[in-house]
Amino acid sequence: MGLTGQTGAGKSTVSKVFAKNGTAVINADELVAELYMPDSVCLKILSAEFGSDIILPNKNLDRKKLAQRAFATKEKTAVLGKLIHPFVLSLFLEKTEKLVNSDKKFIVFDAPQLFEAKAQNKCFKTIAVLASEKTRIERITKRDNITVEEAKKRLSSQFSE
Repeated sequence: MGLTGQTGAGKSTVSKVFAKNGTAVINADELVAELYMPDSVCLKILSAEFGSDIILPNKNLDRKKLAQRAFATKEKTAVLGKLIHPFVLSLFLEKTEKLVNSDKKFIVFDAPQLFEAKAQNKCFKTIAVLASEKTRIERITKRDNITVEEAKKRLSSQFSE
């Protein structure tokens, strides 16, 4: 099942409920973290597109700098998605394959950009988690330690509810 919704909507909370009840949960944000490991192919591609200075001297990604550049416009956000989504989908399918014969009855893919990545085609059901814009902004400014303006940029770069 695909679980989606804008950033700050409450997908993680819903995922925890599924996991607590025996459902396997694959989190797209965790997959992205795997892809952002130092010296990864994915990081090399991102640095070629968004600037080599998004890679810190310790070879880790400067997430804040990438976010500032990638969420600056819808076009830049789309470029980030086109670069990242194929990697995420491939990793998702790999992890799903390993879970198919497990004791889990269901697999939930917690993916804020489920539709942007066209991953809904891999799911037999889709669940959307919704919250008011005010609630989402409050949550993500607190969670990510960003300004309201930065939060609004992120929200505007995503598909609408």
